[in-house]
Amino acid sequence: MTKKQKVVLIGASSLQFGLGTAGSIINSEILQGSTISLHDIDSTNLELVTQACKGAIEKGNFDIELESTTERKQALKNATFIINSIEIPPRFELWNLDYETPRKYGNKQVYGENGGPGGLFHSLRVIPPILKICDDIQKICPSAFLINFSNPMSRICLAIKRKYPELKFVGLCHELLGFQHHYRKILNTPLTNLDIVAGGLNHFGVVLSIKYIDSGKDAYPDLRAKAPAYLSELKGYESDVDLVKYILEKFGYIPYTLDSHYGEYIGWAHDKANLEGIRLFYNGYKSITLKTGDRLVKRIKRGSGASLVKPDNERAIPIIEGIITDSGHQEASVNLPNDGVITNILQDLVVECPAIVNKHGLEAVKLGDYPKGLAALLRNQASVQDLVVDAILKKSKELAFQALLLDPTIDNATKAEEMFEEMIKINQNYIDLN
Repeated sequence: MTKKQKVVLIGASSLQFGLGTAGSIINSEILQGSTISLHDIDSTNLELVTQACKGAIEKGNFDIELESTTERKQALKNATFIINSIEIPPRFELWNLDYETPRKYGNKQVYGENGGPGGLFHSLRVIPPILKICDDIQKICPSAFLINFSNPMSRICLAIKRKYPELKFVGLCHELLGFQHHYRKILNTPLTNLDIVAGGLNHFGVVLSIKYIDSGKDAYPDLRAKAPAYLSELKGYESDVDLVKYILEKFGYIPYTLDSHYGEYIGWAHDKANLEGIRLFYNGYKSITLKTGDRLVKRIKRGSGASLVKPDNERAIPIIEGIITDSGHQEASVNLPNDGVITNILQDLVVECPAIVNKHGLEAVKLGDYPKGLAALLRNQASVQDLVVDAILKKSKELAFQALLLDPTIDNATKAEEMFEEMIKINQNYIDLN
């Protein structure tokens, strides 16, 4: 008989995350008999998510027990799986400041979420609270498995790896899943006919190989020939691919994310990325997130919340199911420690790669040497991440500034000092540096 699980959702008052993840759990045959523990410090939205989930469980007559609490230690008691998706509020206001403040000093970061000066201060805000969560996990439920969705993914996961090396965890991002429909269109073949191997760093990876399953033929020559014209014709927020096209043309491999993300780690990205497309993407993402949140709140308050609790397309629950059943299935893209996965970059790093799911957790698929030129770009970012995480673990303002100077988007040290001090002041209530 399958052991009953307790799955804790940290950040559950984020309505889309809370409702979608809970929907995937309650509709899982494997997880029937389990407990969902909804946790967040935002009691107002947490109550709304709880109300909707309770209605869905009762309506579907699911064998699921539901808990809801603002006390993290209570939520973690007897947990077997924890899914984290926290962000520091006010999210978009801080994100705007992460983007706009460096621009006042002439900085040319293209997005400001995961890399550049914005990514540095995002890291300084969000990583310490996540490490506190990990500390509680170590004390309360040390055998539990942690799944992280929060950004900046690579830096969060590296900090966890260094401070809590015994903790079982994986980082999940849907970039590859979201981008690969383009390959189907470019190659005019069903996605099920493509064998895709991809990896690198989160938001900074490429497709390493792509083959037609029916013929066994290498599909990359066709992709290289047809993709530039296809990418050039994309409109609206999907036009955020000029840098993607440039990387493919100059390095021979196609990134599986948009300019907005891939360009965060490259100093000359501002020159080649589609800046208009990046802002369209950001403004659209912000608008959809806020409007969807408002719509969900209204529907729950009207009493129709149960219908909103339905499975999402994320991979957290299939991974949990795979661990429970020892499935041996392969996940296309996860974030795990670089234990010989990519051989020509730092090993003290967390990389994005395929992995096999079994009863022990996830075992990374070895990718070997990364393409030489792209490996050099990864090594540059690895050095930045190394110092960012070191600064957070040591609470060192000096190391944080060194990390900023290492960032490829910095081209003026004097302005960097001024920018750094202003951003320290803006974030003084959210960060802890000596």
